[in-house]
Amino acid sequence: MVIKEYQNFKFQQPYQQAMYYCSLILKDQTRPWVERLDVLPRLNVKDLTNFAPVMLSQAFLECYIAGNIEREEAESMVQHVEDVFFKGPNPICRPLFPSQFLTNRVVKLERGMNYCYSKEGLNPSDENSALVHYIQVHQDDFILNVKLQLFALVAKQPAFHQLRSVEQLGYVTVLLQRNDSGICGVQFIIQSTVKGPAHIDSRVEAFLKMFENKLYEMTNDEFKSNVNALIDTKLEKHKNLREESRFYWREITDGTLKFDRREAEVAELKKLTQQELIEFFNENVKVGATRKKTLSVRVHGNQHLAEYHSQKSEAVQPNTIQINDIFSFRRSQPLYGSFRGGIGHVKL
Repeated sequence: MVIKEYQNFKFQQPYQQAMYYCSLILKDQTRPWVERLDVLPRLNVKDLTNFAPVMLSQAFLECYIAGNIEREEAESMVQHVEDVFFKGPNPICRPLFPSQFLTNRVVKLERGMNYCYSKEGLNPSDENSALVHYIQVHQDDFILNVKLQLFALVAKQPAFHQLRSVEQLGYVTVLLQRNDSGICGVQFIIQSTVKGPAHIDSRVEAFLKMFENKLYEMTNDEFKSNVNALIDTKLEKHKNLREESRFYWREITDGTLKFDRREAEVAELKKLTQQELIEFFNENVKVGATRKKTLSVRVHGNQHLAEYHSQKSEAVQPNTIQINDIFSFRRSQPLYGSFRGGIGHVKL
């Protein structure tokens, strides 16, 4: 069953493949599915039996308890689990050494550079091609967060209208925020049969050039309306315990630990001016901005393989890096520091 799941990866939609490659490029310590598929057929029952005691020989526990429970009860539950794992005459395991504690770190793209990774689609019968155009902006910060979020809110509908409705590039056309362990940015995700990824990439940049005018022409009332819409979204109460728990657990796993995030970001939004949003766009998103960091991941369907092969012989544009091997590239790049501190940095 597990082997079948990995084998079916090649039948995923091209935009899903592009998102996968984007994550593989950006996230340190991630491994490709083909490596796992290579190992799986060699495993047997004895391997699994031998692995269980190794898995439990050392451990690090991170706990979050939510619901109708008092603090003392929660602490008692966590203490009991820790006692079972680490204490007593025959403890199940011992704690990890500080040097073994893994963190989620993200590749820090260079300012003013464009990175490009091209790949043939895994399903040779699929006519669709896909593009993920990712703009990396900043490491988690309340002021920068709200500027990025407001840009995404203002640009989302115009991007869909221009790229999907007017230019009809593809049925899947979205502009989304992206957060990788506290590293924030935005991404255009477009899947198409009518145009290849390189052409779509150029149309994304054309849209961003056109969008500059919208920012400058936005009236004060329109700006305030968008700010208020974002504030209202942030102040919406969690719909259920699962949604609330997901918010707090994300803060824990990322290591950001900003449990008052919504209130703090609302406070920053109320102070934000239209000029500050324009300056943010000009510095981080505008085509040609000296601080801008862009990664284009292109997956070519069978309709656009000629484009894929022709790119290999084309001269690389200035300030552009063509990624040929993901892991060689990733090893050569600096990483953002992790928000996650040492073991025991959170008292529950």
